[in-house]
Amino acid sequence: MTAPSKKKSRGTRTALHTATVLALLAGSAYLTYALRTEEQAKTPAVHVVVGENTAAGTTAGANGAQKWERVQRPARSVLRDGGGQVLATFTDGARTATLTGPSRTFSEPATTTSRVVTDNWVRLLPEAWKQGAENQQWFKDWFKKYYGSREDDVFAMAFQYGDQAPVKKDPQGTPYAGDAAFGPLNPGGSVGNDLRLEQSDFYDYLGKPYTFRNGVTRQPQPARYRSMDCSGFVRTVFGYRARYPLMPDDTPGAGLPRTANGIARSALGADVIPLGGVGPEHRPASIDVLQPGDLVFFKLDARTKDRLDHTGIYLGTDADGHNVFISSREEANGPTIGDKGGASHLDGNGYYATTLRSAKRL
Repeated sequence: MTAPSKKKSRGTRTALHTATVLALLAGSAYLTYALRTEEQAKTPAVHVVVGENTAAGTTAGANGAQKWERVQRPARSVLRDGGGQVLATFTDGARTATLTGPSRTFSEPATTTSRVVTDNWVRLLPEAWKQGAENQQWFKDWFKKYYGSREDDVFAMAFQYGDQAPVKKDPQGTPYAGDAAFGPLNPGGSVGNDLRLEQSDFYDYLGKPYTFRNGVTRQPQPARYRSMDCSGFVRTVFGYRARYPLMPDDTPGAGLPRTANGIARSALGADVIPLGGVGPEHRPASIDVLQPGDLVFFKLDARTKDRLDHTGIYLGTDADGHNVFISSREEANGPTIGDKGGASHLDGNGYYATTLRSAKRL
């Protein structure tokens, strides 16, 4: 048998070396991909609802790679990029818009391990949305200003009143943000039974009189300084801060009513989960239609009879996959996503999940 030449031996070793390197590179690439996939799996999915009929095609207003489409239940316009990713959602009859932007994390370590990681930014349009508004100049100007903006949105404002939130002052020196209480202690209350008084509104928190658009002026009560109940919190964030019109009471009008019941039953915005009643049998069968920024309403106290008695702002899903909301509660003595008085979850069979009755997109 003829012995193999040195040249052939070198060629064989070179081929083996090349194969080994390629195998190592392939293994490294697979490991990198697997690690990246695992890491992405740990990142919570942002709860953006695109609903039914999303394959129905686009309608008016393709702008380069961006395309508009109409979606139903509720009726809304969705803006997507060339890859189909949702950039923004605008609901008919509502001023609340959800834009996709830089990812943020919201947490409340003092009362919960829950963390909400989201790329949703919730802002108010200058006027209620209707089909075709994407072609209007007012919208084009608004979208150019706010898409990608890091200016405080509804979520950022909401968390400026939570546990240990730092004080922020306006040019006149008035604190307009910072750790808020729910209300003063109730002389006749106890833990779990009206411990704190309700009826603290944004002007109580500010400690300044406020004149509403209808000419009515409300005076703050010193005992309620830096306090806001559940509807007072919603009115602070959406009204005083984001500039949604406000009413001094529950009288029907163009502004946000004073109470949770008044807001829920008003004709404002779009009722994404219509109120069917206040009994346990009226718990919504599904909450899939909820979108970050929606107001959620609850029936907690039998003593209030047919009135809804709690409200909060839906945030989306947390890192554990729970549907989370933020509200001002007496148990936590202020705005919270925590577990005092019941976990702030809308899924499952916890206290707030079972008492949810309706939701509105302002």
